[in-house]
Amino acid sequence: MKASGNLKLIGISMLLIAGLAACDKPGPAETAGKKIDQTAEAAGKKIEQTAEAAGRKINAVTEKVGEKLGEQSVKTGAAIDDAEITAKVKAAIFAEPGLKTLQISVDTVKSVVTLSGSVDSEPSSDRVKVLASAVSGVTRVENRLVQKTFN
Repeated sequence: MKASGNLKLIGISMLLIAGLAACDKPGPAETAGKKIDQTAEAAGKKIEQTAEAAGRKINAVTEKVGEKLGEQSVKTGAAIDDAEITAKVKAAIFAEPGLKTLQISVDTVKSVVTLSGSVDSEPSSDRVKVLASAVSGVTRVENRLVQKTFN
């Protein structure tokens, strides 16, 4: 009886040992879990790399847009400066007694003033050029005024 009890005890012990040994071996669920973990980790790394690459591209695009806006701001600023110069030159000519202001055109491009139209004398033409040259921001005056006799 003792031997049969011992055999039973040994048999149960063997089953427990076999069961514990089986627990150490990865089963299909554990293998699948590990693969999922590895795939998730790899996907996380890819997402991080993609985000970094996208960030670099966004920075490059932002920089280019900033450069373009800067260029446009300079162009816009120049256009505003030219319009301001034109207005100041016209005001100076209009304020000068004896000049026929309706027959004098003023155009400004990159701070260069071009005068066109007609005046009654050479001294009037010279006076208009002097007035235009005296305006702040004018770098050069192109005098294309012609002398005409007015009735």
